Amino acid sequence: MPPSHMVSEFILVGFSNFPPHLLPVFFLLYLLMYLLTLLGNLIIMATVWSEHGLHTPMYLFLCALSTSEILFTVAATPRMLVDMLSSHRTITFVACASQMFFSFTFGFTHSFLLMIMGYDRYVAICHPLRYNVLMSTRTCARLVSWTWAGGSVMGMMVTLIVFHLTFCGSNVIHHFGCHVFSLLKLACGKETSSVTLGVILVCVTALMGCLFLIVLSYVFIVAAILRIPSAEGRHKTFSTCVSHLTVVIVHYSFASIIYLKPQGPHSMDSNTLMATTYTVFTPFLSPIIFSLRNKELKNAIKKSFQRKFSPLSS
Repeated sequence: MPPSHMVSEFILVGFSNFPPHLLPVFFLLYLLMYLLTLLGNLIIMATVWSEHGLHTPMYLFLCALSTSEILFTVAATPRMLVDMLSSHRTITFVACASQMFFSFTFGFTHSFLLMIMGYDRYVAICHPLRYNVLMSTRTCARLVSWTWAGGSVMGMMVTLIVFHLTFCGSNVIHHFGCHVFSLLKLACGKETSSVTLGVILVCVTALMGCLFLIVLSYVFIVAAILRIPSAEGRHKTFSTCVSHLTVVIVHYSFASIIYLKPQGPHSMDSNTLMATTYTVFTPFLSPIIFSLRNKELKNAIKKSFQRKFSPLSS
């Protein structure tokens, strides 16, 4: 393959226009959120692992989701935190490509897992008698493997398409990371506009496909819940879906604000803030939502903490 670039490194200027006295404040805020995201997801994984009552498909998927969330955060946030306090904000061509690949891989894996979790809730509520057959351990392991494989294929595809372009002009990325659209603006050559359109189509098709299947699952779920005669039964059944539904709404709301918002040069600072919100804040919220809105998980976390930290009183 001929060399596809003349630029050997990029300069990230995402935080350059921020008032210097505010940067340490943002740094501490994002660092705290980053550490709490890691801690929250690790607590969920450890609890599911140690509590035999949680060894069910729903919690297996939740563990996989926590893993993808940790990896997505690790792929982007540490670099961003270092750049906030650094005056030397350059990133090599290879590091930039790696960051894009991992961000897309774990981001898409996350979306595919949310879709699988929607399907799991659909089977549990609409076909309860066939649940153990349809969601066997082997099926669940296969579904999780497919989400990771799908995420990796999407990440590889987008990264190869983008980094096959020629970068011969400016090397200044107006973002805190190797954001795909900020990078495409720096590419030169006739095929840039068709590649941009291709990337948008690939991303939107995959994400909207996932969202469509999640919505479809919930149409069937709501129809099944409405057929339950007692109000208590309806409430109890729907409560098993609340945490998943909340995370889906948060994930897709922030993603659409970032990727579907019209880009204007005047709003660079607000673009950076919005993008950090998606990168740092969404993964931070997810474990909180799951552990607060899911009664079974909340009780299991409480139980394992009591076991570890309260002395044996027998």
